[in-house]
Amino acid sequence: MKCKDCGATFLFTENEQAFYKEKGFENEPQRCPDCRAAKKRGGNAPREMYPAVCAGCGIETTVPFKPTSDRPVYCKDCYKKQAR
Repeated sequence: MKCKDCGATFLFTENEQAFYKEKGFENEPQRCPDCRAAKKRGGNAPREMYPAVCAGCGIETTVPFKPTSDRPVYCKDCYKKQAR
């Protein structure tokens, strides 16, 4: 098969066909696995990350949103501690 996004040739494997049938999908895939994964992630553009200082431990980190001064930002470890 030929990917409608990048033009690469890809195989619609037997396992994929069985998966599509099990899920009730009526159409064959139009994109190669790489383009399907990119579309699922929201496109080819990487997520924009913003620098921040963790309010819990003070280390420099990055977050996928623009921090504001009215709400604390936590690193991954401190965020997990806050969620408990």
